[in-house]
Amino acid sequence: MKTAPQSVSRSPKRVAKPLLGALRGAVSAQPPIWLMRQAGRYLPEYREVRARAGSFLDLCYTPALASEVTLQPVRRFGLDAAILFSDILVVPDALGQNVRFVEGEGPRLDPIRESGDLAALRPDGREGKFDKVWQTVGEVAKALPEPVALIGFCGAPWTVATYMVGGRGSPDQVEIWLFAYRDPDFLQALIDLLTEVSVDYLSGQIAAGAEVIQIFDSWAGNLADDEFQRWVVAPTSRLVAGVKARYPEVPVIGFPRGAGPRYEAYIRETRVDAVSCDTSLCLDYIAGTLQCKVAVQGNLDPLLLMVGGDRLDRRVDGILEALAGGPFIFNLGHGILPRTPTDHVTRLIRRVRGGGK
Repeated sequence: MKTAPQSVSRSPKRVAKPLLGALRGAVSAQPPIWLMRQAGRYLPEYREVRARAGSFLDLCYTPALASEVTLQPVRRFGLDAAILFSDILVVPDALGQNVRFVEGEGPRLDPIRESGDLAALRPDGREGKFDKVWQTVGEVAKALPEPVALIGFCGAPWTVATYMVGGRGSPDQVEIWLFAYRDPDFLQALIDLLTEVSVDYLSGQIAAGAEVIQIFDSWAGNLADDEFQRWVVAPTSRLVAGVKARYPEVPVIGFPRGAGPRYEAYIRETRVDAVSCDTSLCLDYIAGTLQCKVAVQGNLDPLLLMVGGDRLDRRVDGILEALAGGPFIFNLGHGILPRTPTDHVTRLIRRVRGGGK
């Protein structure tokens, strides 16, 4: 793997960043807020840039354009964090797997299902892909207002592997389940490769200016207990440890979507600094079981944000009442939906910040 970029120089002047404060245990009457998938199709300015970019991956790999769409929601809404605009499938693409995005259908990959397919993946074969992402991070880091934190990310090894083996997203990702049961050695080799490469990929983002890392494990909830331990907890533990060995001061947020009561073991064994909570987790569980261990983030239903109105206000108030007494970052239980009106996002942010409607 190519050496990561030189670390960005930090200003000696320390500026308070609410997101970093919450991740270090600070409690605020007005919690920081950012939103998963905050740069996306619900924004007209994003759609304009996307149309100019060509393909989705061209947008991800063009630093000037990827930087612009990363910054758009911060400019429009005054959020407390920007998250790098990219995709979790940059990693398999950089490894040499054929990845493309089909309009209206999502990602398509040539499946990795044989030892020869796995052997063809080269962790040092297409470093230029990572270079472009790291360049985007550096450009965004220079352009952000000082109180706004910059979040880098990757997909967790299990979730990335589901796409690499399955060739696409599906309601159950059955293909990788079959490999987990029939050929666990093959799957272990793929997971190990993804873990190693992801450590380098995230380290490069941090060197370029990312101040927080989030690990997205969108398919974590599909596994039985013993399989969850092997394919989610163990590789994520190695991934977190690898990043922390290089950058111990950089907080890591884990997002084991759908893990339910296994969130507690995930926190304990992966040693993440915070967890992003999906919509299915009840507030009492988050407050009573998770928030006493780490900072928590979440868990507003993206569908409710799309609907808006008084029900949105009531749920926002309920989340704040339940979670604002501990280290907390307001966010969604998953990403913003493309049909979400921008004025609903404005209403949400004002509500969180005490401005009512």
